[in-house]
Amino acid sequence: MHKTTRATAVLLFVAWAVDYLDRQVINLALPEIGDTFGLTHGERGAVLSAFFVAYALTQIPGGLLAARVGGVRMICLALALWSLFTGLTALAWSFTALLAMRALFGVAQGLFPAAAVDALSRRSLPEQRLTANGWIQSSNAVGGLLAAVLGAVLLAHWDWRVMFAAVSVLGVLVVLAVRRWMPAELPEEETGPPLRPAEGAATALMRSPAILGFAVMFFAYDIVIWGLNSWSASFLMEKRGLEVSDAGLVALAPTLVAAVAAVVGGRLSDRYEGRPRRIVVPAMTVAAVLLVLLPLTGDVAEYVVVATLISGVVGLCYMPCFSVPMRSLPPGLTGAASGVILFGGQLSGIVVPVAFGHVVDAFSYRAAFWSLATGPVLAVAAVLLVPQTTPQFLLRLRAAITDQHPTEEDDNDASAVSRPS
Repeated sequence: MHKTTRATAVLLFVAWAVDYLDRQVINLALPEIGDTFGLTHGERGAVLSAFFVAYALTQIPGGLLAARVGGVRMICLALALWSLFTGLTALAWSFTALLAMRALFGVAQGLFPAAAVDALSRRSLPEQRLTANGWIQSSNAVGGLLAAVLGAVLLAHWDWRVMFAAVSVLGVLVVLAVRRWMPAELPEEETGPPLRPAEGAATALMRSPAILGFAVMFFAYDIVIWGLNSWSASFLMEKRGLEVSDAGLVALAPTLVAAVAAVVGGRLSDRYEGRPRRIVVPAMTVAAVLLVLLPLTGDVAEYVVVATLISGVVGLCYMPCFSVPMRSLPPGLTGAASGVILFGGQLSGIVVPVAFGHVVDAFSYRAAFWSLATGPVLAVAAVLLVPQTTPQFLLRLRAAITDQHPTEEDDNDASAVSRPS
């Protein structure tokens, strides 16, 4: 891997870890927050979904802004803003105020993902991009683990307000690191074929059915992820008698396995030159079966074993949701494309936490966990419809990017869409 890519990956790994830590600590504190404000399970789910509504709505504007002003600038802005609103969450005085703080936090974090993709694309070779991003995205699991461990320690000794105030400091430190050590961009001839698309090409790209298909895949992937991340701690505390101080230990195996799976999924995606079907179909089939078994486990240990297996097989599918677009598009368009895909995933964050909570209130935790199996089913359906390779992908995008109709020649010419205009 290019040394510039390695340095970029390290910085983005740290930034993503703090992103996930700041986002996930609320899951551990949710029972205590619910007690503070007297919230039902549905209202607790609404607190989680308030973040995702704002986060989802900011994905596409974030991608366009990253393309216009640069990924690194947007990364620093996002980090500074979300750290501010993480700290301000500690001051929430009512349910309504808490919803507002989480929404503002979501807006700030929503500026980050596409900016990170843009920054990496400008500092990596196309054939190494998925592997590098796999390592970066493994930070999500690390951030989740840090959230569980740090949150458990802070909640055991203080309360949820102190926890939010403490973790808000980390983002400021990452801003300083990015400004100090982010390397310069690689030359354009190394990061991808030159592309000077027609005016409005990014907007046309984001409306392409090919991109929307990958967004549906990510939506399906995140049904499982946000369902488990948002409610596992509450389920284990309420139904299995788990102490909050033990939550970090319970999260250890699933998060570490998820981290490894993200890296493996990225490597496989590069090795297969995209072809997400090869990974998603078998992995999501296994995940659907395991989700049925999960609420039937008899104790915490059994739950952790099954949850760990789910984390592993679903984690393999993260990078395939981005594989073909990231390999096929040059810097300048990867941010816009990833913004649409990420938007699809965050729609799950809007729907799943609150829906899960209402299903628990109306039926049971068992029914709520079983409902998450719709994610693997939808992921398999979507992956069967999206383009599997760069030539197929570029053929579908040619009209959107260059305002020309695809020809038979383009099917055999992976660079047709990328020729200078």
